[in-house]
Amino acid sequence: MSRIVSVETILVQLPTRREHRWTGLTESIGRYVLTRMTDDDGVVGWGEAPALKDWGGEFGRYFGESASIVSLVIERYLAPAVVGLAPGNFAELHQRMDAIVKGYPYAKAAVEFAAYDLAARRLGVPVHALLGGASRMRVPVTHSIGLIGIEEAEREAAQVAAEGIRTIKIKVGVDPARDIDIVRAIRAAAGPAVELCVDANEGYASPGEAIRTLRAMETFGIKYAEQPVMGIERISQVARAIDTPVMADESAWNAHDAIQIIAEGAVQIVSIYTTKPGGLYRAMEVAAVCRAAGILCNVNGSVETGVGNLANIHLAAAAPAVTLSCVVPVSTPAQDQHGQIGGIYYNDDLLVSAMQLVEGSIEVPAGPGMGIDVDPAKIERYRVRE
Repeated sequence: MSRIVSVETILVQLPTRREHRWTGLTESIGRYVLTRMTDDDGVVGWGEAPALKDWGGEFGRYFGESASIVSLVIERYLAPAVVGLAPGNFAELHQRMDAIVKGYPYAKAAVEFAAYDLAARRLGVPVHALLGGASRMRVPVTHSIGLIGIEEAEREAAQVAAEGIRTIKIKVGVDPARDIDIVRAIRAAAGPAVELCVDANEGYASPGEAIRTLRAMETFGIKYAEQPVMGIERISQVARAIDTPVMADESAWNAHDAIQIIAEGAVQIVSIYTTKPGGLYRAMEVAAVCRAAGILCNVNGSVETGVGNLANIHLAAAAPAVTLSCVVPVSTPAQDQHGQIGGIYYNDDLLVSAMQLVEGSIEVPAGPGMGIDVDPAKIERYRVRE
């Protein structure tokens, strides 16, 4: 049985295709921490923490993690705690990490992803096989349009619709009048066949403001409204007042949060992350709780590089509750970019080959581990040495 002998951290910064912002975000996407886990036979697994210092739970319930914080927590606490463990023992992996330091789910997820990748590579199976097997082999993609100008958003919406993307998420929560205008414009540009959803990232000042704004947007056909305000009780108040289903994101980090959301009895959708609960092992717990309660789910994230996005894809493949289109990148290295933009947020990526987008869906990689190899040359190119 192999044993973990090292866990290293590497800071990278990918160049963005265009600015991608949402309400509350104060720094650029793509400056994230990779983990490289090696066992005593020299087999390597990779993970990623797409950590953002201003991304946390409601009312200070959970805290932001910057790249510097993640690197410190992994190097000082988590790596020493997991060295010597068999990489496939995920329950003990989490027990060791939780015993040495409380919280820091993004740092723990980065270590755990690498352990899943390493264990699955040794077994010669894809990661989703270690999560219980595939419920689906294609993951529909939702393209996210950030806080950009309306004319730019119209052009982007029309192009991604032409490329076969069937769902578009629009970042809102800045100004109600502007938000209504951009939803109207994107509906006209994308056409009636494309599903639209909106995400305020807790941006509306009150449930009342959210209700008035979302009711106006409903005229243009909204599949769901994501996290209009802060607080489980407050988003439930909004959900009871509008016809459009409401999704919990910032309010839903782990299985305990999902139980509280279910108890309120109003929110119909939960966005599951691989990172917010601390990794794939606990993300599957969130999915199981939601499925038992009849809550619909998608997989969402923080615009990961291909390393972390592979974990997203395997979670979406394995979790039966994930029946909605997922807000995940279509990770595409520069050599595979030929003018397409659907699901593409960076000018390059860290994988040796692109994820395959077919009819608006990513084909789940079937190779061992996460399924697509990491490109060491790209990691060196985009490595940040502070």
